[in-house]
Amino acid sequence: QVQLVESGGGLVQPGGSLRLSCKASGNIFSIYSMGWYRQAPGKQRELVAVATNDGGTDYADSVKGRFSISRDILVDTVYLQMNSLKPEDTAVYYCNAEDVVTTTQSGMDYWGPGTLVTVSS
Repeated sequence: QVQLVESGGGLVQPGGSLRLSCKASGNIFSIYSMGWYRQAPGKQRELVAVATNDGGTDYADSVKGRFSISRDILVDTVYLQMNSLKPEDTAVYYCNAEDVVTTTQSGMDYWGPGTLVTVSS
């Protein structure tokens, strides 16, 4: 069973920074992509940033230039450095692992439970 554990959320003032981490565990052989999504109250879940295992990255337009995603493939961990945070970044941030291959399964996607980021003065 693959599990994703997120950490790093919290309360920060506008203009501040936070770093989210997400580690995947569970007899993993490979993960095609790991990324971050977010869901604000009353809104749909949206992509924030994603990193593939060939080094590719993609960002939502709203976070380009402020957020940076990185990945440590050796330890199945993805990070999201968030700078110049705005109140509209307030949301629950979810880690996603796509196309996970384990010793018993392949092609599965997994989600973490989410971590709350609140940007407020």
